[in-house]
Amino acid sequence: QVQLVESGGGLVQAGGSLRLSCAASGRTFSNYVMGWFRQAPGEERRFVAAINWSGSRISYVDSVKGRFTISRDNAKNTVYLQMNSLKPEDTAVYYCNVAWHYWGQGTQVTVSA
Repeated sequence: QVQLVESGGGLVQAGGSLRLSCAASGRTFSNYVMGWFRQAPGEERRFVAAINWSGSRISYVDSVKGRFTISRDNAKNTVYLQMNSLKPEDTAVYYCNVAWHYWGQGTQVTVSA
């Protein structure tokens, strides 16, 4: 059974940093795209960042470019999201995604002004 477990969310002041982690288990995901989405209250879940199996192809939504960095460790079946210079508008539940199919349970990120 595939399981994705996110961690690292929390409350931070604007300008601060957080690092999210997502550990996958149940199978090997080294050949699959891994990514992050977020969902703010009253809004749809939206794409944030994705990384291919080798890390050679990375994409970000425009609003986080230059502030967020996605990375992965295939040996640990883990994907990370380093979030710097956080803004109140980054407040959302952040979800890990693997292979555009599997989802984690989400981790809350709250950025205070």
